[in-house]
Amino acid sequence: MALTLRSSTSFINLKETKSFKTSDDHFLATVSFAQIKPSCRFRPKYSMSMQQVSHEKISEKKEKLHSLMISHTENNSKVPVYVMLPLDTVTHGGNLNKPKAMNASLMALKSAGVEGVMVDAWWGLVEKDGPLKYNWEGYFELVQMVEKHGLKLQVVMSFHQCGGNVGDSCSIPLPPWVLEEISKNPDLVYTDRSGRRNPEYISLGCDSMPVLRGRTPIQAYTDYMRSFRERFRDYLGRVIVEIQVGMGPCGELRYPSYPESNGTWKFPGIGEFQCYDKFMRASLEAAAAAMGKKDWGKSGPHDSGHYKQFPEETGFFRKDGTWNTEYGQFFLEWYSGMLLDHGDRLLSAAKGTFQGTGAKLSGKVAGIHWHYNTRSHAAELTAGYYNTRHRDGYLPIARMFSKHGVVFNFTCMEMRDSQQPEHANCSPEGLVRQVKMVTKTARVELAGENALERYDSGAYAQVLATSRSDSGSGLSAFTYLRMNKRLFEGDNWRNLVEFVKNMSEGGRKIPDSDSRGTNLYIGFIRNKNVEKTKEAALA
Repeated sequence: MALTLRSSTSFINLKETKSFKTSDDHFLATVSFAQIKPSCRFRPKYSMSMQQVSHEKISEKKEKLHSLMISHTENNSKVPVYVMLPLDTVTHGGNLNKPKAMNASLMALKSAGVEGVMVDAWWGLVEKDGPLKYNWEGYFELVQMVEKHGLKLQVVMSFHQCGGNVGDSCSIPLPPWVLEEISKNPDLVYTDRSGRRNPEYISLGCDSMPVLRGRTPIQAYTDYMRSFRERFRDYLGRVIVEIQVGMGPCGELRYPSYPESNGTWKFPGIGEFQCYDKFMRASLEAAAAAMGKKDWGKSGPHDSGHYKQFPEETGFFRKDGTWNTEYGQFFLEWYSGMLLDHGDRLLSAAKGTFQGTGAKLSGKVAGIHWHYNTRSHAAELTAGYYNTRHRDGYLPIARMFSKHGVVFNFTCMEMRDSQQPEHANCSPEGLVRQVKMVTKTARVELAGENALERYDSGAYAQVLATSRSDSGSGLSAFTYLRMNKRLFEGDNWRNLVEFVKNMSEGGRKIPDSDSRGTNLYIGFIRNKNVEKTKEAALA
């Protein structure tokens, strides 16, 4: 399939490519580098043919035209694409992992037209040597490398552990001194009804308690962000363009209701409420007392089932279950309200830290699409999103983000309803539509990610479709999960290159292998491009 490019700085020929080899598992093995016409002269250390693709060489026969033009946003601006770096980009020793391979990979991504990359700044690595003892050196080396290649960087303030969830390929626990405090006081972490403790993230119930050697968790997170700001002051707003604030497991604003470690949860289970540490229980008890319903504060729902169950197997989540009673509404408002308050506290701290630096702030919300087509939306409820057939649970989150000027980052942009198992009552497309509408209502920017590793053109086509602004908010940016060896292989790399180009233009090409079989081209009418090229030549 022909691919006509309009960039003045990067020209990509899918047939004529050179290779760069490295043995790294996380990085490229054989990379199809883009053919580049640089904006300034440079001398690469390796041999690479430099060819300019003529804008006037257009093959009308190879493309099917469609008269529609789909815009990404209301003003037809491009949607920049970022790529997540490997989870272990910085080693346990605090150094940049395999810098030569990283350098080659960033070079390849730049040639593909990618805007930048995203990296997790792990609390468990940076502050592992003791309270207020920060080591940013591995990240500093990465920032310099990213700048050298003319890329931008999104940095995640990752206050959660790595390991135990979908896609976690390495283990990075919370800082050792934090784990020491948890061992002394296990109630510092989320706890389920059976007493199972989850060490992924500190319970939001103790946000304002001085449980970390005299500091509250919010104070510890704030000190961490301030240290980052001071170390990278010269790069903020220029190279580091976005700070994503981690607010829960996987960096998402949610409870760890569906942990995969040790087989605790399995898709499409409903998960379990995480409100049984002493801090959460004390809050629940106080909320119930304030309502004049002391009995409601003794425990969470007794009939909410277990991690792997389905809604109809429980008294709480079934069609006409307890979730829709006065008690159920009280509990769910308290549970989701606690999560909102946690996000509000953290984003307020982040805003106070990074305001004026030029870097955007963002927060991530999980795309929990299973059981979305049921009345109770059980899996969303246990995660802290009070979203049911009768109530919009995402609008309060969007409004809270809007209050702080924070970008609403959402996942599962690549998923289609038709690809999900029927028994799971999934609707990722319906969920994304809902989030697009609430972000538009709340007047907050929406950015997206794919939930699972996908390399096929069908997944890219779905992202292209969901990036449209004709129904709710369009995407302000998209971050692709994740850079690894497979991404740079043959068709996978070509699909990414094409996707990046399509996202950068007001008109887009849906790939031939789009799973809907549309086999069509959506974009600028070719004559308009010829006219623009001629105008540029005459200028």
